[in-house]
Amino acid sequence: MTSTSSVTSTSSEASTSGVERTSSVHGTGKRFAVLAATAIAAALVLSGCSSDSGDLAKQYGNGTTQNYISGDGAVTEVSAEDRRDPVTFRAEDANGDTVSSEDLRGKVVVLNFWYASCPPCRAEAKYLNQVHDAYADSDDVAFIGVNVRDEAATAAAFERTFGVEYPTVLDQRTGTMQLALSGQIAPNAVPATIVLDTKGRVAARVLGAIDGTSILKTLVSDELDAGKAS
Repeated sequence: MTSTSSVTSTSSEASTSGVERTSSVHGTGKRFAVLAATAIAAALVLSGCSSDSGDLAKQYGNGTTQNYISGDGAVTEVSAEDRRDPVTFRAEDANGDTVSSEDLRGKVVVLNFWYASCPPCRAEAKYLNQVHDAYADSDDVAFIGVNVRDEAATAAAFERTFGVEYPTVLDQRTGTMQLALSGQIAPNAVPATIVLDTKGRVAARVLGAIDGTSILKTLVSDELDAGKAS
């Protein structure tokens, strides 16, 4: 794949310390799982569109006052032989419908992590919509938004404003979707877009806003082709 964004191929990548700590949450009880999920949500937001004082100080030093920090759009692709175990999750979307990894097996899945007041999330919405629309008639691709901060009304207002038609999981309370990526190549900023292959494994990540449709279309089409060939 060729693009103007920086592309990194990797066989492994350390996740944030908050995510690593939650990888042993199985067996510790629901209470600790909820606490871990809350910590992940907070860490994810702080590492993305946030108000971290150190990074913001650099912005002011450079003459900018955007008041958020986000990824730079860098793309990480994982070769098929280096992909980890399938991501597993089961959650309800904002309409009360179940979204589960089991039901999505065999599809290429695009997970977009966002929240309404994040400026890059607003900027990339039209490109996500365009790629989603390109596969709207296909049963082989699924898009899922993962809102990491907002309540239902705020998320719904964003979706109406920007014409988002794919389902969104409100993940701010449980962190279910973020926990699912524990030990994987995680969404360490907001926005972030994760592409799962047809086996449910993390195939690629775009860390930061998607600036156009070509990169995401290529990532999705590559996994579709690989799925058909396997």
